[in-house]
Amino acid sequence: MIIHPLHLLLLLIKILLFRSIFALDFVFNGFDSSDLLIYGNATLESRVLTVTNDTTFSIGRALYQSKIPTKSPNSSAVLPFSTSFIFSIAPSKSKNILPGHGLVFIFVPSTGIDGSSSAQHLGLFNRTNDGDSNNHVFGIEFDVFENQEFNDRSDNHVGIDVNSLTSVTAEDAGYWPDDDDSFEELSLNNGVNYQVWIDYLDSQLNVTMAPVGLRRPRQPLMAVDLNLSDVLLEEMYVGFCGATGRLAENHRILSWSFSNSNFSLSEELITMNLPSFVPPNNSFFRSKGFIAGITVATIVAIGFSILISLVLVKGKQRRRRDREAMEDWELEYWPHRMTYQDVSTATKGFSEENVIGIGGNGKVYKGVLVGGIEVAVKRISHESGDKMREFLAEVSSLGRLKHRNLVGLRGWCKREKESLILIYDYMENGSLDKRVFECEESMILSWEDRVRVLKDVAAGVMYLHEGWEARVLHRDIKASNVLLDKDMNGRLADFGLARMHGHGQVANTTRVVGTVGYMAPEVVRSGRASAQTDVFCFGVLILEVACGRRPIEDGKPPLVEWVWGLMERGELVSALDERLKARGGFDDEEVERVLHLGLLCAYPDHHSRPTMRQVVKVLEGKSEVDELEEEGMNVYLLDKLKSTKMWSKHRRSLGRGGHPTFKEIRESLTSSMPLFGSDIIVEGR
Repeated sequence: MIIHPLHLLLLLIKILLFRSIFALDFVFNGFDSSDLLIYGNATLESRVLTVTNDTTFSIGRALYQSKIPTKSPNSSAVLPFSTSFIFSIAPSKSKNILPGHGLVFIFVPSTGIDGSSSAQHLGLFNRTNDGDSNNHVFGIEFDVFENQEFNDRSDNHVGIDVNSLTSVTAEDAGYWPDDDDSFEELSLNNGVNYQVWIDYLDSQLNVTMAPVGLRRPRQPLMAVDLNLSDVLLEEMYVGFCGATGRLAENHRILSWSFSNSNFSLSEELITMNLPSFVPPNNSFFRSKGFIAGITVATIVAIGFSILISLVLVKGKQRRRRDREAMEDWELEYWPHRMTYQDVSTATKGFSEENVIGIGGNGKVYKGVLVGGIEVAVKRISHESGDKMREFLAEVSSLGRLKHRNLVGLRGWCKREKESLILIYDYMENGSLDKRVFECEESMILSWEDRVRVLKDVAAGVMYLHEGWEARVLHRDIKASNVLLDKDMNGRLADFGLARMHGHGQVANTTRVVGTVGYMAPEVVRSGRASAQTDVFCFGVLILEVACGRRPIEDGKPPLVEWVWGLMERGELVSALDERLKARGGFDDEEVERVLHLGLLCAYPDHHSRPTMRQVVKVLEGKSEVDELEEEGMNVYLLDKLKSTKMWSKHRRSLGRGGHPTFKEIRESLTSSMPLFGSDIIVEGR
């Protein structure tokens, strides 16, 4: 069945309706221990998930680290989802063990492997619970054993399982090429890497597969009407399971994406330079012809080696100039290195007509890779150790991070003694500052769009601080480093100053880095960065986006100081961008709440700033700014008030009946002294 364009339009509308509330996206190009919950015989080896190895009668299961929403609240409607993964099923190295049994992509209601058996039960059910409607299990099986107990159609099939291993429907493994009417059968257990796409929308399930590296076929392997409302609960675990019996094989997952808001997320899976698990052909390698050929080839090779060594010596200087040497650290991180020639071709030789931006590190070019994929290419001058450190920071941080609000890094390359190059996903709508400052009226973002972009960036920063195996400090959050994709979603970019450290540890850098106007006072004093310095930067970002003013402008007071002054006079809403005031369409209370949050994030004392998790809650309306003030700023302002000579007078005016509120402290304090002393303002500049 070929998908009609009208169906794609309806699909897009449906996705957008669910996106803001139920959006859940993740992409794993390789796995870390923090990504998955692992049970049974499953292991992680070199960032590859091995569900089962060739141990007989074993079970393996791996699930995403937390439950995902699968239904709308107070409704039986199943949310749409799209997932893609790359897998390999390879036979045992032992020639005495035949391959079996299979791998399953699953939705399950609970963790663990209780109630599951090995062999033909695929680590999913057992003899007593197979077929029980209370299982609430949905799976797509890749089965290499024809079992009459479950009416299997063949020993090489893909099946749709609902609470039972007797599939609702099944087809032989394979795909329909776009340019050919004939079906191409694929052997599941030959070690080849295959990519699978599974989409569910409006009770329509599509399952597609193809050899990795091929574009997704237009016609799915299976297109089935399937109502999962009675099968899936409101929240489910999602992942993989597999099993061996007397027959054994290796079931591996190399990468995995999942989304209930972005059906094109599978494009972020890396399909090149993947490890191969295809076993050698033993009969060929042990043949007399092969052995004789190797012997002759060895003799010839020895003769040629002398000649080649002379050529190598003469060409050493030329090769050193042209060589793009493999860096030691490149093996540790994905995505992989690209060739300079490919990048040069994509950007038309780095032509000026392809320049789309100029930053502090160099020019940014638009490029088109083979296959029509649009990318942004940042070329960094290779002049100093600082530039090299910034380059390594981006590769080591953004190259391993995957989040819908971070700009994806597709790859990198280096040309010796000339330049360092990073290749990103192309963001069609440019940077946020070009939609806020000095732009045409038609390009100015509305108040609603600005708040939405701030929510996107906040979610991205929270992921950096809390959502990964290490804490990542961005250290340069600003409007020019926020890019807008084709759907005007905000994505944080430019990790040239990023640093990582373990959760619970203190960053070991003391270099003063950042952009003037965004740097927190403690960074100016000591150079010490922390999660709270990122919060300060984000607070300034809130203010500049809401006010339409840069942090520091000639002839004007610093932005933070100016907004604080308006708040003290009860005129906070007047700080809103004048162009937005002329448009209308905003709520005064929301404007005040957002600006108030920006001031709280940009507070000079880092102990009084909220965490990014608290910031996200406020922006999503799940918490109030006053709650954060009571929690943090109250303590700071009370200490500030106690240090004044007017404390006794204020104490009497506040009364002795209990601890003063933030509002009382602020009103009392500002009646005799500015909320920010001049010493603090100077440090913040």
